[in-house]
Amino acid sequence: MKRKIIALLLLLAAFFPAKADEGMWLLQLMQEQNLAERMKAQGLKIDITDIYNPGKIALKDAVGIFGSGCTGEIISPDGLILTNHHCGYGAIQQHSSVEHDYLTDGFWAKNREEELPTPGLTFKFVERIVDVTDKVNEDINTGKVSEINSFGVDYLNQLANEELKKSDLAGKAGISTLVLPFYEGNKFYLFFIKTYSDVRMVAAPPSSIGKFGGETDNWMWPRHTCDFSMFRIYADKNGEPAEYSEENVPLKVKKHLTISLKGLQEGDYAMIMGFPGSTSRYLTRSEVTLRMEATNIPRIQVREARLAVLREEMAASDKVRIQYASKFASSSNYWKNSIGMNKALIDNKVLEKKTEQENRFAQFAKEKNSETYASVVSQIDKYVQDVTPVIKQITYFTETFRSGIEFGATYMQFNNLKSALQKNDKKAIEETISDLKQSFAEIHNKDYDHDVDRKVAKVLIPLYAKSVPAEALPDFYETIRTKYKGDYNAYIDALYENSIFANETNFNAFVKHPTIKAIENDLAVQYSASKNKKAGELAEKRMALSGNINLLHKTYVRGLCEMYAPTPKAPDANFTIRLTYGNVKSYDPKDGVHYKYYTTLKGVMEKEDPNNPEFIVPEKLKELYATKNYGRYALPNGEMPTCFLTTNDITGGNSGSPVMNGDGELIGAAFDGNWESLSGDISFDNNLQRCIAVDIRYILFIVEKLGGCKNLIDEMTIVE
Repeated sequence: MKRKIIALLLLLAAFFPAKADEGMWLLQLMQEQNLAERMKAQGLKIDITDIYNPGKIALKDAVGIFGSGCTGEIISPDGLILTNHHCGYGAIQQHSSVEHDYLTDGFWAKNREEELPTPGLTFKFVERIVDVTDKVNEDINTGKVSEINSFGVDYLNQLANEELKKSDLAGKAGISTLVLPFYEGNKFYLFFIKTYSDVRMVAAPPSSIGKFGGETDNWMWPRHTCDFSMFRIYADKNGEPAEYSEENVPLKVKKHLTISLKGLQEGDYAMIMGFPGSTSRYLTRSEVTLRMEATNIPRIQVREARLAVLREEMAASDKVRIQYASKFASSSNYWKNSIGMNKALIDNKVLEKKTEQENRFAQFAKEKNSETYASVVSQIDKYVQDVTPVIKQITYFTETFRSGIEFGATYMQFNNLKSALQKNDKKAIEETISDLKQSFAEIHNKDYDHDVDRKVAKVLIPLYAKSVPAEALPDFYETIRTKYKGDYNAYIDALYENSIFANETNFNAFVKHPTIKAIENDLAVQYSASKNKKAGELAEKRMALSGNINLLHKTYVRGLCEMYAPTPKAPDANFTIRLTYGNVKSYDPKDGVHYKYYTTLKGVMEKEDPNNPEFIVPEKLKELYATKNYGRYALPNGEMPTCFLTTNDITGGNSGSPVMNGDGELIGAAFDGNWESLSGDISFDNNLQRCIAVDIRYILFIVEKLGGCKNLIDEMTIVE
């Protein structure tokens, strides 16, 4: 085993790739994989150690995880964070109300006292990266863990905790550890993470600027969205992570990015550092088909139905619009992505490319006389055949009952109360009722509307029944069939009106006189218990079919790396810090169509549609355009740049990532990919794949000229 791993690593480290644009590269392997030569050839001017240098300060130290699923970069010595508007959207919505509608009007802190604490928001830095592959292999060889379980969360968490205890960082404020597999378990790395939990909102443009184009322009080019927001990290007086306190001060960071106003030209070097969430570049053809049919199609169908309800309700009420803004945006994003991915997989002939790769792999296995390699694809195909129906059911279930319908009851707490009532345990009764009060408040929070959710349920519950076989239906469907004679609306109305958790009147009456009979007869308790029971059954079915699929993937990836040697391959994204590099570049999506590499404010005005909320242009922005009041941010020809394209390899999680030039200076913030290459998570296409970024000059123009925040501009390091 160990000799195989060593051989693989030698292959991964050999030579530099012919097409280095593809790949979300591990910082810790850049030198071994000889990426510096290719990066220099494409325009990198700084040394590779200026990007990542263990034990020393480098560009890596100015980039971190914003919230739970985006990237942010530090753009001032005082912990000022730049990320995307859609990444900060939840925080902006959290602070918004009908009276203070920051989503519509924007938010601009003119001084530190105006910056808004945002409970629950964090920023995480990667402090250290350690290779623990030998440790994992040692545990496999000594029997501490089986090879198949070495991928398991329990084992990896235990290893992470053990390594933290042995580290000099043990006990330090905000420090946690994480061990993750790479190359499908052929490598393992330990990450030391430092989390700051006092992050405050500083600046956000109106949604008419930060979300300009809305659903229509999402994943599209040309683009004119100024997709940014700004936050600030606060720490205790020693610069260490601390919960919110008025005594906290802006963090004096060890590294922040210099901002370049020098502009960019086609062919210029561009690199992005960030935290791409997930790619699947090593799938077989059958697994690509599985993604299309069992994940994307169900997701499209369910989200389409839910979004139609939310769209109508949000248009009718400002209160609902604000409540559901973040939920709608989150759901809509990957609804459209799934549509685009399925289209691009077909248009870009990805299935055919996968077949070609598998044929080549079969020949490679024959030349090596390796039965292990020769049989691995067929074994994966057999797994896919068996698991497809279950994954399809799970996707419909998750999209309906986990991501779609919000209402339910915490049935385990009700079971605990029932047990306490049976025992007449007064203390346990009081404690459980206290828990129920908290759960009721969590369900009926400020971002939830009971009637809106009821309308969603009336669409999704029947849709689920039409989409899956009878054995995938939770037990409450039998209640609908028998007690409510198949009338979904009658059942849902009863669920949303008569259940204990339906409203304060019902809940208060129950907690005043709780009874076992009321719990047993409650529709929400029955509904929640039955859907959780079905979720467990579906999970068990999938687990039973999984077998040794992780080891099959590990074998296949190892074989592919050998087959493609000496060209190294980057591991799939898994929300760990990566570097991707390429160039500023236009593209030709189809015959007779050419897209240039940048857009300008003129395009905003051309897209304006006062009757379409996605294309409203604020009056102040129109005034600035009319007077050409762009300051030092204009192009040499006097136009105002907005967005630009690069060949960088990115995916979800890279949102907010810094786009840097050859000098390591910030030139933009990545925020999207292009429609024609939404198959890129599975198959990268050098000709079509583009990263869409907002130009840093447009961001600073909006901050200074529209937001009036010269205070923020003054704390940045800017070169012209």
